[in-house]
Amino acid sequence: MSTLRQKIEAGTFVITAEVAPPKGVDVTTALATVRSLVGIDAVNVTDNQGANMRMSSLALASLLPREGIEPILQLTCRDRNRMALQSDLLGAAALGVTNLLLISGDHPGFGDHPQARAVFDLDSVQLLQTVGRLNSGEDLSGAKLTGVPQFFAGAAMTPEAEPFELIFQKYRKKVEAGAHFFQTQAVYDLARMEHFMAAARPLGRPVLLGVLLLRSAGMARFLNAHIPGVRVSAALIERLAAAKNPLDEGIAIAREQVAYAREHCQGVHLMTLGHEDRIPAILR
Repeated sequence: MSTLRQKIEAGTFVITAEVAPPKGVDVTTALATVRSLVGIDAVNVTDNQGANMRMSSLALASLLPREGIEPILQLTCRDRNRMALQSDLLGAAALGVTNLLLISGDHPGFGDHPQARAVFDLDSVQLLQTVGRLNSGEDLSGAKLTGVPQFFAGAAMTPEAEPFELIFQKYRKKVEAGAHFFQTQAVYDLARMEHFMAAARPLGRPVLLGVLLLRSAGMARFLNAHIPGVRVSAALIERLAAAKNPLDEGIAIAREQVAYAREHCQGVHLMTLGHEDRIPAILR
C-alpha cells in the first residue's frame, strides 16, 4: 500500500505538489526539482499538461521512487483509447506506480499541437470505473489479469465552475465510480470552496485544495481569461498589483489558502510553477 494511501486513509493532512516531464529526454531538471521539495507527501507527474506535448508521465513517474519521492501518475483520457489506457495502467503497476489522478485533459486546441485529434474514448468517470475493473482482476473485456494491481485512484474537481449543480453531479459520479480522493483546481474564493465542501463532506471523500501560486496581477488576469473554472477576484488582483513584491504577496495569498485547508480539507495540492523553493514559506 502506498504511503499516500496510508496517510489519507488515516485522516492525516497531506501535501502534494507536481512536476512536469521535460519536453525532451533530459530528466535532470525535473528530478532536481522533485529532490528539492520539502515537506511533500507525494508528487503529481503531469500528463501533457495544458495539451502541450512532453515526455510520457509514466516514464518520469517510474523514476521518482528511486529519488525517494512517491509519485501520483496523472493520466488523461484525451490522448489514449481504452486499450492504451489499460496498457499504461498495467505498466504503471508493474513499475510500482499505484497512485493515480485520472482526468479528462484539456482539448488539444489549447496546446502546442492544435491539429492533434482528441481521443476521449473514455471519460474520466469511465476511466475510474476501468481502474476498478483492473483492481478486481479483469480488464474491460472481462478477461482475467495475470497479477492484479492495487491502484489508489484520485480525481480532479473544479469547485468554482458553473453551474454548481452540474459540477457537483459530476463529483458524485466520480465518487460512485471509485475515486478515493480529490485534488481541486486552484480555488481563490474560499467562500465558494466552503459551499462546495458543505455539499461534498457527506460523501466522505478526502479533498485536497488546489493552491496555485500567483506571481503577479498579470498572471491572475491570464488565469481568469484562459483557464476554465479559475477565478481570481478583483480584490486579489488589486492586492497583487499594489504589492512592492508581487511574488511575496502571492505567497501570502497561498499561505491563507493553506490555512483554510488545514481547517476544512484533508490536504493541499501545491502548484508553484518553478518556485518550488518557496514551498516552505507557503506551508509556514
